[in-house]
Amino acid sequence: MTSIGKKVKNFSIAATGNKTISLDDYKGKKVVLYFYPRDSTPGCTTEGQDFRDAKGRFTRQNTIILGVSRDSIKSHENFCTKQKFNFDLLSDTDEALCTQFDVIKMKNMYGKQSLGIERSTFLIDEKGILRKEWRKVKVKDHIEEVLAAAKEL
Repeated sequence: MTSIGKKVKNFSIAATGNKTISLDDYKGKKVVLYFYPRDSTPGCTTEGQDFRDAKGRFTRQNTIILGVSRDSIKSHENFCTKQKFNFDLLSDTDEALCTQFDVIKMKNMYGKQSLGIERSTFLIDEKGILRKEWRKVKVKDHIEEVLAAAKEL
C-alpha cells in the first residue's frame, strides 16, 4: 500500500499510444496519477477534459498527468481520440495499480452494491515520493487544487 511521505513502488503498465509506462520513466518530474471509474461517463469525461485543458499549466510545473481506470486499451484509445486527450491513460485491467493505491471500494449505484474505483488523485514528487492524495474526489475545481499542490513542491 502506498502512503504519504513514502517512496511509491515502481509499476509497469499498458498505456495508450501502444506504450508500457513505468513510474521510473518519470524520475526528475512530478507525476499526477488520477484514478477514475470508467471511460466516457459524464464525470470521468469532465475530469479528463479539465486535466487536458490545464496540461500546459502542469507542464510549466514539471508535472506530467496520467489517468488510470480498469478499462481496456481499446476503450482508452477511443476515449482519448474522442476527447483529444494530450496525456496517457493507463489500463489497469488486473487492478494491480488500483490495489497499490487502495482505490477499489464498495460503491452503491441505484441501490446495487459493487466494487469500483473511488475517484482519487495522487501527486508524486521528482524522487518518486507520494506527497499528496485526494480521495472521494469531486470533479469541480479539483484540478486547481492539484495544480496548486504541484506548484508548492
